[in-house]
Amino acid sequence: MPLPTVAIIGRPNVGKSTLFNRLVGKKLALVDDQPGVTRDRREGDAYLIGLEFRVIDTAGYEDLDAATLPGRMRQQTEAAVAQADVALFLVDARAGIVPLDEEIARWLRGSTTPVVLVANKAEGRAGEAGVIEALALGFGDPVQLSAEHGEGMADLFEALMPHIPEPGDDEIEEEGESPNAPLKLAIVGRPNAGKSTLINRMLGEDRLITGPEAGITRDSIAIDWVWNDPKHGPRDVRLIDTAGMRKRAKVQDKLEKLSVADALRAVDFAEVVVLLLDATLGLEAQDLRIADRVLEEGRALIIALNKWDVAENASSLFNGVKRALEDGLSQVKGVTVITVSAATGKGIDQLLGAAFETREAWSRRVPTGELNRWFERALEANPPPAPGGKRVKMRYVTQVKTRPPSFVIFGTRVDQLPASYERYLVNSMRRDLGFGAVPVRLTFRAPKNPFDRDKN
Repeated sequence: MPLPTVAIIGRPNVGKSTLFNRLVGKKLALVDDQPGVTRDRREGDAYLIGLEFRVIDTAGYEDLDAATLPGRMRQQTEAAVAQADVALFLVDARAGIVPLDEEIARWLRGSTTPVVLVANKAEGRAGEAGVIEALALGFGDPVQLSAEHGEGMADLFEALMPHIPEPGDDEIEEEGESPNAPLKLAIVGRPNAGKSTLINRMLGEDRLITGPEAGITRDSIAIDWVWNDPKHGPRDVRLIDTAGMRKRAKVQDKLEKLSVADALRAVDFAEVVVLLLDATLGLEAQDLRIADRVLEEGRALIIALNKWDVAENASSLFNGVKRALEDGLSQVKGVTVITVSAATGKGIDQLLGAAFETREAWSRRVPTGELNRWFERALEANPPPAPGGKRVKMRYVTQVKTRPPSFVIFGTRVDQLPASYERYLVNSMRRDLGFGAVPVRLTFRAPKNPFDRDKN
């Protein structure tokens, strides 16, 4: 399905190409202080807090004869607006409204394309008068932003959202997001925890070199494999073995440094990461540091206790590891812990089944209705606090991406919310929306409109 199209229009030198570059994340369009740099329509794929669309940078609109170069440029702009799903009409808040802005507004009112009025260069007080003048153009309150400095992008997101439909569950085609795609599973841990031995047991062959010496594995090795799931039949897996990660202070050898860096890159590549612990040694501080790094990268985490077949006081050891994880990984509660034996193969099917289930939660997109109902219940059960006696208003929530699940909550004074309330919302999401212990990203956005009375 083609992406929705957004055309950026306005008179010369109001910042159209600067906004275009901001939206596509690259300096594709030439930008200069002199007007008329852009002549042809330039297109690029844009991404704005989860909204994906095709953006068109157009030439500055000039009211000149069609036979002239500026006139032909204007025809290109008119064609871009005709094919767009929504037009961003840029005005310069610092320069104020000029007759050509009014001419463009009259033309746009005769168009069938929806229009979002944007007051660019609105940072600071210098643009306030221009923002007020822009109300007279007849397109409602302008979105105030600074394309050069990236301010006001959340407000632009709000204005564009009604015109750019979110992809349905059947339209999401992010790489590897299909439930039938191979599971990218990385095995990480301290040296000699048994990572290579575990993968050899999964494969049923001595594919990787193993031995009593720590640090045999140097490169991250990716192996494609088919796991015969007892419940669902054959399932594709890409196994990634990594070098052992010691404390940074102990890593002196250059080659070991490169190996650890390679292991960290493997974490970035993976979907689910298994942190393998040596059950005979228990949980150490370095294990928590590795787990924390995995969660910071937004990857789903599973803890596997290896050498369980020779572990002593198994029950107390298991409970001790669970308690230490609860204390040490405060940002994620309830991480799955599974006991395995690389030597005998016990627990491997359970580990892989949990990995596929965890990836499913990590990839989940919550339907809009379900998300809204959760939001209402969460606010009703525990209303936001009122720092300094002023209410924090939570307006709405939207999921901007998956893998890991990421959400944005819009409202006023949300920047004043205490960290404890953010934790409440994230934990509520995990519990009520089926995310379990996967990382959940939550961002708060407040409007930057100085005329918004809610902020006074």
